[in-house]
Amino acid sequence: MPLSEYEQRVLEQMERALSSDDPRLANTLQQARRRSPLRYVLAGIGVVAGLLLLVVGAATSQAWIGVTGFVLMFAGVAYAFAAPRKKGPTGVVRPDGTVGPETNPDRARPGRTTTRPSATAKKEGFLARLEERWERRRDQGR
Repeated sequence: MPLSEYEQRVLEQMERALSSDDPRLANTLQQARRRSPLRYVLAGIGVVAGLLLLVVGAATSQAWIGVTGFVLMFAGVAYAFAAPRKKGPTGVVRPDGTVGPETNPDRARPGRTTTRPSATAKKEGFLARLEERWERRRDQGR
């Protein structure tokens, strides 16, 4: 069922708002991630070669050949289903949408594209909220 004109306008407004609020996310959502057929061909060759080694290892009673074949099969399947690596700049996405290097050299890590609060900060916030709730419940009970 096609969208009405009103629904199309609202959807376009939401798209514009998303593009202005988070251009990187909007760009990521608009790009179709297609995997190369070469990826599947290589994975298939790995699986077939691994299966062949597994059968040869079982036929000759040499476990190391069978184990190698199994590992090769597993690696082929993992390669086929693994997400392809992202190409493009890495660093921090600034509010204007440009990408640049990490500004704080102490926090710079290769491959990181955004800064997030540390797990301990999240945990402290979570624990603080739990303690606050516990205190409220205890005070209500008195």
